[in-house]
Amino acid sequence: MTAARAGVFKTNLSGESAYKSFLPTPLPPDPEIELDGDIIALLVAANKQLALLDGRSSYIPNVNLFVSMYVRKEALMSSQLEGTQATLEDVLDPLVDENANRNVADVVNYIKATELAVRRLRELPVCNRLIKATHAALMQGVRGEEKSPGEFRRSQNWIGGQGSTLKNARYIPPSAEDMTEAMSDLEKYINADDELDVLIRAALIHYQFETIHPFLDGNGRIGRLLIMLFLMEKGVLSSPSLYISYFLKKNRVEYYDRMTEVRSKGSYEQWVKFFLQAILESARDAADTIDRLSELHTQNVKVAESLGRASKTALRLLEYLEQNPIIEIRKTAAALDMAFSTVSSAVNRLCRAGILVQSAGNRRGRRFSYEAYLALLRDGT
Repeated sequence: MTAARAGVFKTNLSGESAYKSFLPTPLPPDPEIELDGDIIALLVAANKQLALLDGRSSYIPNVNLFVSMYVRKEALMSSQLEGTQATLEDVLDPLVDENANRNVADVVNYIKATELAVRRLRELPVCNRLIKATHAALMQGVRGEEKSPGEFRRSQNWIGGQGSTLKNARYIPPSAEDMTEAMSDLEKYINADDELDVLIRAALIHYQFETIHPFLDGNGRIGRLLIMLFLMEKGVLSSPSLYISYFLKKNRVEYYDRMTEVRSKGSYEQWVKFFLQAILESARDAADTIDRLSELHTQNVKVAESLGRASKTALRLLEYLEQNPIIEIRKTAAALDMAFSTVSSAVNRLCRAGILVQSAGNRRGRRFSYEAYLALLRDGT
């Protein structure tokens, strides 16, 4: 074993079966993070942008609708990073419960896991218990379900291309025994006092979690969700309105290479810069999306209000569309407790107004899309 700032490669087993796994050093790094001019500038800009985002998301009237849509988009992006093949339209299909394939089910579970984690964060700190409960929700009833959902692994895992083995893996995380201790150390760090800025701590926590890789499946998705949970617990965000998977998807190769460089060279600083850039750009994107969705909301409320006697139904339908931007009339009528004919008439009026377009189906199974709303959310997916 050779000492290194980020950890050491440790030999396991012997003879033909021998392999080296990575054993990370507990956080915080030693020597401590060097705050050069680039890191300080990014830190100031990222914190300022997060404050603007949180302020903006707190004053818009439909923040819960925005957050619920953003959760779905993040679920899709984070799952796509892991190779899931699904589109935003698949996830928002009004009959998704009946039509979901395995890829779509992965994304739907991520949404459920996020909602569970945010609820549980009111009762629990960010801890291994919360992480396990979130993982159980993520893996329930989908591929990987056989891989111990909600439990840390009891065997060695590795990262590599399809068909790779311990002999040719790109990266081998800590052995099961070392992983248990490493996750205990990480839990202590998450809940300890530290003079480092919260965003730098979030960068270190995400890197460390991905390096430990405590589950047999779903580590990437849980690790990215952990960022948002930590920022919410620390009061940087008041709602789950920030997600960085779009940035990470665009910069996928660099994302993985930067974490590899920490393990190989102990270079935390280059990873922190990359992470702060991800936070900065993601917060900008989220604030811009809030502005554009709010503008669209105001514009279409005016259109609905101009429909005279039909305005009340149109406004109710518009509110429903902001939670369910792809609809099917029968299911919508049931959800709104309104007559099929009433909803059908309102849909036709919104189609004539250019708010809705028919997107699929024949006369019986027609789908209608709130296209302008979807276009804002679809960016990058």
